[in-house]
Formats: sequence, structure tokens, C-alpha cells
Amino acid sequence: MLKSLDPRVMRLNLPEGEVPAMEPKPELDQFETYEAFHQKKEGTAYTYVGPVHAPNEDVAFLFAKEQYSRRFACTGLWIARTENIQVTPYGNDGENVYDTIQFDEPTQRSEQPEAYEIFHLKKRGKAHTYAGRVMAKSYPEALAEAKKAFGDKGPIVNVWVVKSKDVLQSAEEDKDMWTTIPEKKYREAIAYKVMDKITKYKEENKPTTAQ
Repeated sequence: MLKSLDPRVMRLNLPEGEVPAMEPKPELDQFETYEAFHQKKEGTAYTYVGPVHAPNEDVAFLFAKEQYSRRFACTGLWIARTENIQVTPYGNDGENVYDTIQFDEPTQRSEQPEAYEIFHLKKRGKAHTYAGRVMAKSYPEALAEAKKAFGDKGPIVNVWVVKSKDVLQSAEEDKDMWTTIPEKKYREAIAYKVMDKITKYKEENKPTTAQ
């Protein structure tokens, strides 16, 4: 029902159920893959923007900031290691993938519930968008809880599930790192004033009427 977003995990042919953490790779072998989500403005949902490769989540956060928030509005950033994100099969556009999944009855466990973040894909070719948080004792149980809480907000063609503790989230005090300083106005599209320059050029080069 759920599988890791990281294809390296899937190539291990692990048995069904909880996917254990991958064995640490040799030092300097290769960077880990992280997924980045950003918030365009305060109060809006976080949306998936793409992956980055980095040696740890702090550097991944920095790389994601430079890659995905340097030239457009951004007020918040979330980072999650790819292997920690569990995904459902894909449905067809217009369908609700929650309706195609067989949910098992949760087994009695001694563990305490923990928080999971849920992301929905509304249409193929679009980006996953944050739907909300649920409390559960496992990934499958989190998916079942997500159906109860958000499953009526279809169509939903794919769902991503990740533990909240595995998401590095920008804090309130981090918001000033997106502020453009006066010397760097070239980063702001409005500073280009392209249309003003085009209008001025047209006025200066307007053909004269023959006498």
C-alpha cells in the first residue's frame, strides 16, 4: 500500500511493512536526497518544489533556499529526507486514491501515537500540497487517519506521508532570511521595471511623420 519515495530503498526488496532506516553509506560515497516544500506567503499551504542533494538536512535546507526561494516569494521552507517519505500508488485524474486502498484494522501496539504530515496530489503534473497533520502509531495508520480527516477533499491522485519529527521546518525567526537587502534589489523582479524601459524606448524611437 505504501512504499518509500526513495527508489534506493525499494531496490533493497525489503519485506512488506515498516521500512527500516537505510544503513549508513561510506563517508563521501554520495549525498543523500532531500525533498523541499515551500510556502509562497503566510497562511498558504506548503507545496512541493523539488529535490536537493546534501550531506545533511541543515545543508539541504541551505541548498533548497538557494535553489527554490532565491528568485520568487517564499516565507517558509520544509525539508524531509526522501527515504522518510512514504507514498501511495497513483490514481487517475479525477479519482480519489483513498477510495482504492484497502485499509487494514490497526493492531494493538504499546507505542504512543506521533505526528505525521500529509501531502496530497490533486492532479498529475501538479505539485503535492500540504493537507494537514494526523496522529498515528505507524505509516499505514497515519494514512487511514488522513482519509478520515482529509479524504473528502478529492480528487486526490497520490498521497505522501512523513513523520513530523523527520521534517526540518523553518522557524518564525528564520523569516528574515528571505528579506531582500537594498544592495540586492536585482533579485526582485519589480526592480527591473521592464515595461517602463520598453515604453520609454518606444517613445524615443517613434517614427516621425513625413511632412
